[in-house]
Amino acid sequence: MDMKQAMLERHMVRKYTDKAIPEDIVTKLNDRVRGNNEQFGLSIKLVTNDNTAVPGVIKLILAKGVNNFFIMAGPEGADELCGYCGADLMLYAQTLGLNTWWIGGTFNRKGAQEKSEGAKPVGIIAVGYGQTQGVPHKSKKASDVSTYDGEVPEWFKNGVDAALLAPTALAKQAFTISGKESKVSISCDNGIFTGVDTGLVKYHFELGAGKDNFVWE
Repeated sequence: MDMKQAMLERHMVRKYTDKAIPEDIVTKLNDRVRGNNEQFGLSIKLVTNDNTAVPGVIKLILAKGVNNFFIMAGPEGADELCGYCGADLMLYAQTLGLNTWWIGGTFNRKGAQEKSEGAKPVGIIAVGYGQTQGVPHKSKKASDVSTYDGEVPEWFKNGVDAALLAPTALAKQAFTISGKESKVSISCDNGIFTGVDTGLVKYHFELGAGKDNFVWE
């Protein structure tokens, strides 16, 4: 499975089996984490066999079996980069047969902070073998979230379709993507989650549109 196929198949999964992630898969995930950290100056960390990711009340109501997770952390102001790299990690995990869930609000923030060694955690990503494969999230139409000045090229359409597959906080999809010739810009307004959502959406747009077809404004 390649990353584009993973993008189509990845859905939010909140309940996981007890199956452990094999060591060779953990190694691949850690290599991917290292690559993102080195490229973007982040402090992302993969934590395995640890059930402290979410508070007890969330375990009772929403989550089950969250024993492995990425802590998405970096310096102050790195929310967008954390979102961007989080998208990369979620889709990469999907190519390895794993499921994921971005948790931006209801995670154990104190525990994540203690494990982040001074960096600022903006969210966590649960990762593991889901009890199900999840279901597609409710989505807006491309025309609701995008505008293009002139005849819309195929790469732009593909990018917007991909962006709509990105997870966003509270599933709001509170973004607008605008294009003119080969220039693309994105605006997002989702409160404290704006930076993370922008990064998540940008990564998906790039994957769908192809980086060689446009430049961000």
